Amino acid sequence: MNVIRQGQCLLLSFCLLSLALPAIAQTSSSQVGDPYKKWLNEDVHWIITDQERAHFNKLTTDQQRDDFVREFWEGRNPKPGAAENTFKEEHYRRLAYSNTHFAAGMPGYKSDRGHLYITFGKPDSIDSHPTLSPPTEVWHYAYIKGIGRNVVFTLSDECRCGDYTLAGGDRERIAPGTLDIGNPYPVN
Repeated sequence: MNVIRQGQCLLLSFCLLSLALPAIAQTSSSQVGDPYKKWLNEDVHWIITDQERAHFNKLTTDQQRDDFVREFWEGRNPKPGAAENTFKEEHYRRLAYSNTHFAAGMPGYKSDRGHLYITFGKPDSIDSHPTLSPPTEVWHYAYIKGIGRNVVFTLSDECRCGDYTLAGGDRERIAPGTLDIGNPYPVN
């Protein structure tokens, strides 16, 4: 009887351990990767090049990733070596603005308006047509490096839910990794 009880206890312990191990592994794995995943997939989603993303994904240690992030921002610093990085500050300002003003069932940075705003900044003008069917916004930029002069993007709210989306052609011409716009942020 004692042997049976020990066997049952051992079996119960094994079952509990097998249930707990995946949760423990998932917790430690997500804690290690989350800040870097957020940085890669949210913070710099629209401005990192395909080559940079591929290189970052090959890194194996947090020290390598930290070095990469530091070099990523320093490489875009209008005044290399300066403590203040206006590019980085402007980027995070645009990211915050997009998340505040363009969220519609998703974080604002994921929206097409967020993509445009983060990548190219505030448009020179916006023609808003909320009474059209569907509601439409036309964003005008005088010049965008890598695209040209008098650039126009038309966005429509097909669902009437605040999610203004680009037409297919506009979406393709600004897809991540397709533009070489250098440092798109003005230096003061």
